[in-house]
Amino acid sequence: MQRDFIWLWVYEIGFAADNSRTLNVDSTAMTLPMSDPTAWATAMNNLGMAPLGIAGQPILPDFDPALGMMTGIPPITPMMPGLGIVPPPIPPDMPVVKEIIHCKSCTLFPPNPNLPPPATRERPPGCKTVFVGGLPENGTEQIIVEVFEQCGEIIAIRKSKKNFCHIRFAEEYMVDKALYLSGYRIRLGSSTDKKDTGRLHVDFAQARDDLYEWECKQRMLAREERHRRRMEEERLRPPSPPPVVHYSDHECSIVAEKLKDDSKFSEAVQTLLTWIERGEVNRRSANNFYSMIQSANSHVRRLVNEKAAHEKDMEEAKEKFKQALSGILIQFEQIVAVYHSASKQKAWDHFTKAQRKNISVWCKQAEEIRNIHNDELMGIRREEEMEMSDDEIEETTETKETEESALVSQAEALKEENDSLRWQLDAYRNEVELLKQEQGKAHREDDPNKEQQLKLLQQALQGMQQHLLKVQEEYKRKEAELEKVKDDKLQVEKMLENLKEKESCASRLCTSSQDSDYPLEKTLNSSPIKSEREALLVGIISTFLHVHPFGASIEYICSYLHRLDNKICTSDVECLMGRLQHTFRQEMTGVGASLEKRWKFCGFEGLKLT
Repeated sequence: MQRDFIWLWVYEIGFAADNSRTLNVDSTAMTLPMSDPTAWATAMNNLGMAPLGIAGQPILPDFDPALGMMTGIPPITPMMPGLGIVPPPIPPDMPVVKEIIHCKSCTLFPPNPNLPPPATRERPPGCKTVFVGGLPENGTEQIIVEVFEQCGEIIAIRKSKKNFCHIRFAEEYMVDKALYLSGYRIRLGSSTDKKDTGRLHVDFAQARDDLYEWECKQRMLAREERHRRRMEEERLRPPSPPPVVHYSDHECSIVAEKLKDDSKFSEAVQTLLTWIERGEVNRRSANNFYSMIQSANSHVRRLVNEKAAHEKDMEEAKEKFKQALSGILIQFEQIVAVYHSASKQKAWDHFTKAQRKNISVWCKQAEEIRNIHNDELMGIRREEEMEMSDDEIEETTETKETEESALVSQAEALKEENDSLRWQLDAYRNEVELLKQEQGKAHREDDPNKEQQLKLLQQALQGMQQHLLKVQEEYKRKEAELEKVKDDKLQVEKMLENLKEKESCASRLCTSSQDSDYPLEKTLNSSPIKSEREALLVGIISTFLHVHPFGASIEYICSYLHRLDNKICTSDVECLMGRLQHTFRQEMTGVGASLEKRWKFCGFEGLKLT
C-alpha cells in the first residue's frame, strides 16, 4: 500500500513537470519497478530533491500510518522545477526559503539568505513593467522569456545592449512574482564563463503605457462611482409634485368645488395661485376667477374660529398646568415640614449620624426643588399680570389704531382701483388706435359697423375718464382724512406725555414731603444701610427668612441670592446682616457634629425695642 502511494505521488509530479515543460521525464520511467534504485534517484534529482536512501531500507521511513501522510519531506516551494508558477509576495513575518530553479537553457541559484533583501524603488501607480539588470552578456531574449514567463503573460520586452531590459506583463500582480527573482544568480547551461553568468536585479519601472492605463481605469472607476452616487440620489430623492394643469372651464369647476371642501382647500388654493401668476385671467374668465377668490375668502372666518379654539385650548392647558404646579408645591411644603420637624431636638437626638446626614441632604434637595417650582409659578403669575396691564393700557389706543388702519386699508383699496382703471383706460385707447389704423388701411370710412364701434368705444372712454376723476377725488379726500387722524394721534401722544410728567412731579413732591415729616427716621435708616442695593438685599433676605421661621445658614441664603445676581459676595451679605441687629439675629443650632449657625428674622421684635 505504501509503494502504490509513493508511485502515485511521483506520477503526479512527473505529469505536472511534463505540462510545464521544465522537466523531460519520459512516461516509461514511471513504470520502472521499485527495485531499480538508479531510476528513482534520477527522478528525484530532476525534481531538485535529495534522493532518499532505498538500498535495503523501506521507501518511506517517515510515513505515519496514524496520520495517513508523509513526514520529514522538505517543503515544496512554488519555484520548484515542474510547478511552473511564482507565488504572490510572501508576508515579511514568514521566512522565505528560496530554492534552485532549473530551466531549459539556464539555471537560477538563490541568493544568500543572510544578506538583506534587495532594495526597490517606490512602486509607480498601475505598474506592469519591471526593470531587469545583471543579465549575462550572452543572454538572449529567448532566455529572458524562458525565465520570466513563469511569472505570467509577457506583453513586450525591450532589451538593451548593456545587459538590462524592460519587461511588460499583462497584469499588475505578475510584477510581484517577477520581484521574487531579484538577487538570483543566473548561469547559462553548465558554463562558468563570466559572459554566461550574472546576478539578476528586478525593480519597478515607470512606463507611460502603465500610467495611461491606470489613469483610464481610475477615470472609469470615478465615472462608475459618480453614476452609482447619482442613482442613489435619484432613488432617495422625494417624488416631485405633479404639474399644475392649465386653465379650462372644466378644471375651473373642479377647483371651485375643491375650494368649498376644507380637506382639499390647500391644493385648490395652490392651483388658483398658479393660474393667476401664469396670467390666465382675462375678460372671459374674470368672473370665474372672482367667484373662486370669493370662495377662498369665505374660509377666513373658519380659520379665525380655529385660531380662537386653539387659543382656548392653550389657555385651558395653562390653567391645568398652574393648578398641577400649585398642588406639587403644596406637597413639597408638606415634605419640607416633615424634614424640619425631624430636625427638632426631641426627634433629632434619636437618629444616628448617617441618618442625620441623609435627612439634612434630603431636606436641602427638597427645598431647592420647591424654590425652583415656586419661582416658575411666580413667573407665570407675573406674566399674566403684565398681560392684563398691557390690555388695560392698550384699550385706549386700540380704537384709534383700528380707525387709522381702516383708513389706510381704504386708501390702499382706492389706489389699487385707480391703477386698475388706468390700465383699462390704456387698453381702450390701444384698441381705438388699432381700429383707426385698420380703418385707414382699408379706406372704408363708409362702413356703419366700424363707426358704431368707434362711437361705443369713445363713450366707454369718456365714462372711464369720469369714473377715474371721481376715484382720484375720493382718494385725495381719504388722504386728507388720514393726515388729520395722524395729527390727532400726535396731539394725544403729547397730552399723554404731559400727564406722565405731571404724575412724576407729584410723586416727587410726595416723597419730599414725607422726607421732611420724618427726618429722624431717615437719618436712623441711612446709617446702617449705605445704598439702595443694600436696601433691596435687606428686603429680599427678610422675605426669605420670614418663609423659614427656623432660620437658615448664610450659605443657603447666598445660594438663593446668587440666582438673582451672581456678583453677590457672602462676606458682604453677612456683614450687612450683622449691622442690622434689630432685624436679623444669629443663633447656634444642633448638637455635636451637626452644630450650625443660622440667621433668623427678628424684625417684629426689633420694632418694639426701637
